[in-house]
Amino acid sequence: MDYALTLKKHNLKATPQRLKIVDILYKNGHLNIDQLYELLLKKFPSLSLATIYKNINTMCKKLFLQEVKIPHQKNVYELSKNEHSHLVCSKCSSIIDIDLDTSKILAQAKSISNYKLYESSIVLSGICPKCT
Repeated sequence: MDYALTLKKHNLKATPQRLKIVDILYKNGHLNIDQLYELLLKKFPSLSLATIYKNINTMCKKLFLQEVKIPHQKNVYELSKNEHSHLVCSKCSSIIDIDLDTSKILAQAKSISNYKLYESSIVLSGICPKCT
């Protein structure tokens, strides 16, 4: 994958830090800021946490990264992709993507509330096959 080209398509500069953030998220999936920081320090020992937050926020605003809010855990980040939901293991905290048809849920919520819905985020918690 050409990370530099992908960043440029989102009107983002391909800085060494951003390229490494993308590489780490591509290889590891869902990571919180602390996990990302720990992995980035291996390549950039003088990198500040503030720089990571700045880059993550910019990349989220440009819809290049997506923030996933997991109940009772720190928010994690992933590369933006098609709309999907998440499964979280309550024992090992692993997070995986799952494609669900949320159209019925959104239609029902819209009908009940009269909201104009434009976004959904579904996180399902349970115990993964490895932990059972």
